[in-house]
Amino acid sequence: MSVNRKSSIIYKSILVFISVIFAIMSILPFLIMIVNSTRSTYQIQQHAVSLIPSKYLLKNFVILTSKSFNPAVGFLNSLMISTFSTILALYFSTLTAYSLVIYDWKLKKAFFGFIMAIMMIPAQITMIGFYQMVYKIHMTNKAIMLILPAIQSPSMVFFMRQYMKPMLSPSLVESARIDGSKEFYTFNAIVLPIMKPAIATQAIFTFVTSWNNLFTPLVLLTKQSKYTLPIMVSLLKGDIYRTEYGAVYLGLTLTALPLIIVYFLLSKYIIAGVALGSVKG
Repeated sequence: MSVNRKSSIIYKSILVFISVIFAIMSILPFLIMIVNSTRSTYQIQQHAVSLIPSKYLLKNFVILTSKSFNPAVGFLNSLMISTFSTILALYFSTLTAYSLVIYDWKLKKAFFGFIMAIMMIPAQITMIGFYQMVYKIHMTNKAIMLILPAIQSPSMVFFMRQYMKPMLSPSLVESARIDGSKEFYTFNAIVLPIMKPAIATQAIFTFVTSWNNLFTPLVLLTKQSKYTLPIMVSLLKGDIYRTEYGAVYLGLTLTALPLIIVYFLLSKYIIAGVALGSVKG
């Protein structure tokens, strides 16, 4: 008995040690980025890795805001696009998954297969046609053209469908219908709360993907007043002789900060979903 207990303690100690190492490896790049945002370009060039903050944060901020574009505007543009893209993708993907799980119709399997086929097509392949369409309808430099395409998210539909099948009982929906509940009310009041852990998980991924998206905004947006924060950070190259690395790291820190906040706000729902899945398993 004592041997088994000792082995269990050793096993747990090894797991804790490995977890700590992985946690440090995950946090260290963010910590270096934040510290470098307080250092000068010369200090970064001399020692790229440092865990000791410096005194150049204000100077880096002045350099960052003295460029031809306004980071605050980029922050607001990115926040608006990412927030609305996430909301639309979550709602309509969950609604599509609901129709695939609850309703019986002839082309349901074919429709789901079509969604799976779309997942295999890289977005870059369709970009030329998409840009031509946007240009012809005179919708370039419009944030809505970066928001509306988020409605179609095949991977999220697949995730929501797989999560919903064991979690949502058809008898629950039938009971709501017998009680007089309308379809959209049933979906909004009963299904969405059940899907909260899955929605929180996908909200993080979708928000991060939309926030970090550089390719599509770079193609559609040409006015500086419409730039997103990733575009502005990508243009932080100073003049032809010198790159202000401190300002670049500060821009990256400002870019990553909302993502960290979103994760901490929604992480408890992810943990709850994992725990619930473990119990049901």
